[in-house]
Amino acid sequence: MLGRTDSRVRTLVVLLVFVLAASSIGVRLAYWQITRRDELTAMAAHQSAVTYVVQPTRGAIYDRSGTVTIATTVSRDQLAADPSTLTPARRASVAASLVKLLGLKGDKATQLTTLMTSEKQYVVLARNLTPELSAQIRALSHGTSPELAGLMLEPEAMRYYPQTGGAPGTSLAAHLLGFVNRAGAGQYGVEQYYQDTLAGTPTTWSAEHDSLGNTVPNTERVVEQGSAGQDLTLTIDASLQVAVEQEILSAWIADRAKSVSAMVMDPYTGEVYAYGSYPSYNANAYQTIANRNPATFTDPMASGVYEPGSVFKMLTAQAALGAGIIALTTPVQDAVKLTLDGGTSIVQNADHKARPHLTFADAIAYSRNVVASMTALRLGSTTKAAASKLYATWSTMGFGRRTGIDVAGEAAGIVRDPAKVVYRQVDVANGSFGQGVAVTPIQLAQAFAAMVNGGTLIQPHVVRSVGNVETQGVNHGRVMTPALSGQLVKLMQHVISTVPLYRSRTQIPGFEVGGKTGTAQIWDATTSNWKPLLFNYSFAGYIARTPGHPDLIVVVRIEEATPTVARQGDIELPVFSFELFRRIAHDAISTPNLIPDDRAMPLPPEVAP
Repeated sequence: MLGRTDSRVRTLVVLLVFVLAASSIGVRLAYWQITRRDELTAMAAHQSAVTYVVQPTRGAIYDRSGTVTIATTVSRDQLAADPSTLTPARRASVAASLVKLLGLKGDKATQLTTLMTSEKQYVVLARNLTPELSAQIRALSHGTSPELAGLMLEPEAMRYYPQTGGAPGTSLAAHLLGFVNRAGAGQYGVEQYYQDTLAGTPTTWSAEHDSLGNTVPNTERVVEQGSAGQDLTLTIDASLQVAVEQEILSAWIADRAKSVSAMVMDPYTGEVYAYGSYPSYNANAYQTIANRNPATFTDPMASGVYEPGSVFKMLTAQAALGAGIIALTTPVQDAVKLTLDGGTSIVQNADHKARPHLTFADAIAYSRNVVASMTALRLGSTTKAAASKLYATWSTMGFGRRTGIDVAGEAAGIVRDPAKVVYRQVDVANGSFGQGVAVTPIQLAQAFAAMVNGGTLIQPHVVRSVGNVETQGVNHGRVMTPALSGQLVKLMQHVISTVPLYRSRTQIPGFEVGGKTGTAQIWDATTSNWKPLLFNYSFAGYIARTPGHPDLIVVVRIEEATPTVARQGDIELPVFSFELFRRIAHDAISTPNLIPDDRAMPLPPEVAP
């Protein structure tokens, strides 16, 4: 008889084991489902949720009328492909068709062929396709037997500059605007200066996706709210800008210059109506320019410092007239040369001659270096004192610091402070006629505006409004009396009316013009000498509908022009700086609705000399 195989003890042990196991599992489940419920729920949501960023559309840029778009954002396709889905023969066929369709040659054709014939799963073949090319590719890549297989057209936002500039191959106001790179960042000009305003801020979204990657309905939510890019309205007049760019190009060609720059500004508000330089570029093709000559992007108006030459004699006149040491009608003694610093330094006039029977106004008109030097040295009882007075005038008028104009890359220029460096007599003399200092054309425009507007230093600006909010010009306060301003206006007019060459090539019938020329030698650091027969030519002046009440300031710079005649004191250019001034001033004064008819004139109608 077999023994019994059941056992009460065994049964109890097994039962106890099951109870303990079940209890352990229950406790564990309770731990996960109750204690860590929120954490697990958040982890599950995180695994199924997708966060993405939506970039706002970049703000557009308009001219002062608000109707001419000079920068906007458009959608353009980039061409991508998945070569891995095609056979080698098919890849080669598609590559050949694309090279032909896109009109590629040389390295560009080789690059596309290399990408398309690779085994990669994703390659970008071309960017910024025209709508016409996109349509052709779309038609050829669909159908039962597509000629172009394995291709994808992917839309992307592109910055577009629709207005053609005044020179072939350029976009309007390229140096002023700058451009936007592929990362969406403004580079140079207004695009960089107003980057945050134009770009806005992105909006971050979150949504849940199912196991197939589809968005679960009603799960989208804003994680972080962004802001739209704001539009800008410039002070620039598009029609005048085109005309000025055309004038600049013509002078550049005629003078065989390294560059030519000009700007037109309202001397009372600081609004810049036109602003340009040549050589320029097409901002729509900035990548090509970057590969070929990125120096083209540098803005000569804001970033190009240079020795201005005799336009700075107006600053010397301002200092002397303001100090009361001379008057416009004071007789002065010119000389062939001026010996300084105990005989170790000499200053000469450009023609190495002396003019007899001059008043101070005549000496400025005929640009006598010797008279300017002697006048500057009379500003103080010592060389240091004279230097301090001259430097104080420069500094008061904004030289040696940025004007604050709203474009990127503005330079401060160079003027030496006599409290920090020792001035010799020749340093004061050179500074009196614009050598040994470095300025920008924008600084000249700001200073000459103060000279003619009654004595107020106004900050130049190129943006008229941000969105619907108008910008306010910055007023730095009075830097001279209205009477002194009136004297300087009278002096500028005297310069133009007295010198026959200026009178014949600068005056405009029916208007009053005034200004000052400058011809400066150019130092060559590589040879430690002056560049032979190459000069910087400048003109800064005004045009007025009513005598004595200037309406516009025009500043012109012609860099390293090649003269047709270069004799001692006799330089001939096909287009002089003051001739370019006349052309631009005439264009500006003829532009409809540019100058307010009801402008209050701050200058007194008559001022004592």
